[in-house]
Amino acid sequence: MAEQLFDNHGRVINYLRLAVTDRCNLRCFYCMPEEGINYVPREELLTYEEMVRLLRLLASMGVSKVRITGGEPFIRRDMMDFLRAISQLDGIEQINITTNGTVTAPLVPELKVLGIHSINLSLDTLDRERFHRITRRDALPQVMETLEALLHYGIKTKINAVVMDGQNTDDLIPMVELAREHPLGVRFIEEMPFNGEGNHYPKLTWDHRRILEHLREAYPAIEKIPDPPHSTSYNYQIPGHQGTVGIIAAYSRTFCGTCNRIRLTPQGLLKTCLYDDGVFNVRNLMRAGASEAQLRDAFLEAFAHRAKDGWEAERNRQFGTPVSESMSTIGG
Repeated sequence: MAEQLFDNHGRVINYLRLAVTDRCNLRCFYCMPEEGINYVPREELLTYEEMVRLLRLLASMGVSKVRITGGEPFIRRDMMDFLRAISQLDGIEQINITTNGTVTAPLVPELKVLGIHSINLSLDTLDRERFHRITRRDALPQVMETLEALLHYGIKTKINAVVMDGQNTDDLIPMVELAREHPLGVRFIEEMPFNGEGNHYPKLTWDHRRILEHLREAYPAIEKIPDPPHSTSYNYQIPGHQGTVGIIAAYSRTFCGTCNRIRLTPQGLLKTCLYDDGVFNVRNLMRAGASEAQLRDAFLEAFAHRAKDGWEAERNRQFGTPVSESMSTIGG
């Protein structure tokens, strides 16, 4: 078994969020401009072979959990072949996936066979008209088909909903009601400025405190439950509900002290914090002929100089550039 890996603040690092593509078939308000983004040329993306190599190396260093993200991961060709390959890697104990669910439903039976640990389904509303307005695509029926398949096959499922003032706050209670009859987690996320444009509001009006207040008004008996280790969400149970409710203070950044996550962008840029602008490009090192030992040393050097929290990481961005890149380019 690999030794545990720690950063310079004594936090264990055992979780990699790997973005396999920056392409997405939706155009969500909070993720990218309506016209989309300038996608990375295919030759600049990490190949599947490069990603398998990196996962094998990081597993030997103590990373045991990987989350596959995008963009929308399932629009990258041969994604299921890649998942089959990494499901065989020694040391990778959990494979999790974040998807928008638009093309995922037919794949759910094989995801079950592969032993995928959990699926995070991005879903901001249950109203078809609002879904169309938020995502700029009319695809809610396909997403709901995916949700039904995940529940049918018993794959652990969390719904991630970004809370946006004036967009979907009327949806919070209907979303919570999904957890009444189904054993899933419904998680509400503070909106962040990773949308290709920057902050949409002068200040964040729907922060984690206001979200909880809103839920308490509808469910006075809602109660706090213990959060799992390294949890990004504050978790709650409502009496009579099979599932749970979580609130992620993604903009307020209250969970940085227990952060165990690193990120690799589709083009191989290592981010030791969501809010930094990248530490080094591992793809470039590999294509220049770096050995396993050299790659390991580069990772260890990065982990030894990790920002204390998201606020420090944001302050340290080169040239003081504000956070504005699309979440699709860094891994949602």
